[in-house]
Amino acid sequence: AERVRYAIAEELGRGSLVGPLARDLGLSADELPARKLRIVAGDEKQYFTLEEDNANLRVNDRIDRESICGAVSPCVLSLEAVVENPFDIFHVSVTILDINDNAPQFDRELVTIEMIESTPPGTRFPLGSGRDPDIGANSLQNYELTPSPLFSLLVRESPDGTKHAELVLEKFLDREKQRNHHLILTAVDGGDPVRSGTAQIKINVTDANDNPPVFTKEIYKVRLMENLPEGSLAFQVKATDNDEGTNAEITYAFSDIAKSVRQLFSLDPRTGDVKVTGPLDYEERKYYEASVEGKDGGGLTAHAKVHIDIIDVNDNAPTFSLLPILNPIPEDSAPSTVVAVINVRDRDSGENGEVSCKMDGNLPFRLETSSENTYKVIVASALDREIVSAYKVTITATDRGRPALSSSTELVLEVSDVNDNAPVFEEAAYSAYVSENNAAGALVLRVQARDADAGANGRVSYWLAGGSAGAAGAAALVSVEARSGALYAQRSFDYEQCREFAVAVRAQDGGSPARSSTATVRVFVLDRNDNAPRVLWPAPGAAAGAPGSAPGAAPTPFEVVPRSAEAGYLVAKVVAVDADAGRNAWLSYELVQASEPALFRVGLHSGEVRTARAVSERDAAKQRVVAVVKDHGQPALSATATLHVVLAESLQEALPELSERPAGGEAAAAELQFYLVLALALLSALFLLSVALAVLARLRRA
Repeated sequence: AERVRYAIAEELGRGSLVGPLARDLGLSADELPARKLRIVAGDEKQYFTLEEDNANLRVNDRIDRESICGAVSPCVLSLEAVVENPFDIFHVSVTILDINDNAPQFDRELVTIEMIESTPPGTRFPLGSGRDPDIGANSLQNYELTPSPLFSLLVRESPDGTKHAELVLEKFLDREKQRNHHLILTAVDGGDPVRSGTAQIKINVTDANDNPPVFTKEIYKVRLMENLPEGSLAFQVKATDNDEGTNAEITYAFSDIAKSVRQLFSLDPRTGDVKVTGPLDYEERKYYEASVEGKDGGGLTAHAKVHIDIIDVNDNAPTFSLLPILNPIPEDSAPSTVVAVINVRDRDSGENGEVSCKMDGNLPFRLETSSENTYKVIVASALDREIVSAYKVTITATDRGRPALSSSTELVLEVSDVNDNAPVFEEAAYSAYVSENNAAGALVLRVQARDADAGANGRVSYWLAGGSAGAAGAAALVSVEARSGALYAQRSFDYEQCREFAVAVRAQDGGSPARSSTATVRVFVLDRNDNAPRVLWPAPGAAAGAPGSAPGAAPTPFEVVPRSAEAGYLVAKVVAVDADAGRNAWLSYELVQASEPALFRVGLHSGEVRTARAVSERDAAKQRVVAVVKDHGQPALSATATLHVVLAESLQEALPELSERPAGGEAAAAELQFYLVLALALLSALFLLSVALAVLARLRRA
């Protein structure tokens, strides 16, 4: 609440020290970087700045007290110091002290006065006043006049403190002795060193003129609105003269007026009308003073004072000075976090200069008053960058004038991302279908997760997180590309060994700390027709045990069918299986070869071998039937089954047929017996030779 106050002299050079601001705010050098000390001023010019280490307040631009404050005393410049972590605002006032940098000056370097020789002693003639923009002791303090026995100097002070010099006639004048008198008027200030300015006084003594002009008022007090248009009549001065002829003709002129005031007002020398010729501005100057002289045709003069008060009107809209504190704003900023400081100024006075601010729209921010002219923009509710990433905040300042004036400023506040969103998969569970016998490295599926955060917080990478076979087992089956989320097969799949498996894929963002989510990918292996049907009965080795096989072969399966069998008699059933699935495992049976093709038929789907007609006496006793088993794959795979059938009424009748050997079989047996006898003879010869050699060896040693 208390202001930090400094005082410096005007006209200090740039970089001059104003004060140790950081120390006076209680900030140590160690905490300065974190507290981020900054200043904000409502003035258009930045008169002050902080040095690089933010410790000291220094002058940034030339400070001329007279141009900033004019005659106002004290001359105070205000600013706010802002710190963060935690946020706080300090109010700083810098008083600008006057130095004696201006000498008094007169508006006219030569003042001419017409006096008739009959003017009585004690008559006073205004000499005008010097101007010194300095204040206090440095301003104009006194006047001095060249010593003269006929004239003296009288110094009068007006209510506003301005000193005016008047020339007083001490004795009667005698035109015959001296027609002209020359004096020097000196204005002196009270500075150190003292400064002064001079004006020459020329007095012309004229013949008698009975009646001097007389103004209707000794002091004209005028009040003018500051928005009075140029060319408007401000007021009128009026003087009368009781003489006649040219001696009664009065002309008017400003006798004591500053140059700046002369540019604002004009005086009609005939009518005494004073008109506005320049812009009046209450904020620049509130009060003007001038002297008006009325002179008749005989040279006699009269003087009157004019006091002009300027009345303020609401002609200045509020102005803004903005200091961003936190932009962009982290989306996890807590309510009451300060994001900006706004300083509002209105150059008008009174109610015209009283300002209130409001924020337009329904936004998650609010304005909070910090001081009379300073507001804080703070977070009012939770922010979510994923919903709104930037806000355009319009702040309107309105004064209390009639009519009220307002102005607006727009503040763009961006919301920065924090990692508050985990990646989200497009599907919680994925299903992939892969045909078996695939190539290693084949694409299985592409998963995708989206993260609403931005930058690294929204950059998603993918990893295997395990599965039905564990993390190691899942890695042996598939791999995932970290950037794209593509799953690739690590090896060729076999439907007959593994029909389905599941893996868990984790999507993880690049935030700190990282956030992740997991999706399950279930991979179904699709069957391909890579397995031929396998005949379980008759056994695949049955062909090796057919009649005429070598001894020791597997016994040949025979089916005995009675000769009395009718059509449809069940001979046997071919049993086959297929390791594939679906259509690839659907089996069909066909008869491809038979001794009597018309005698047998095979069920298409059952594999049953039945008689197609009744068995006749003409049919051979032994029949051979070959059936093919096919699956429905593309392309289809097949296997064959061979069945031997004996036509006989009973097993005893069939035995002779079963024991018969064909001629080819007997020849093969004879050949086998020959080789066996030969081998036995060779072995016997080798044994006898070995015995003989052993006996010889013993005899030799003996």
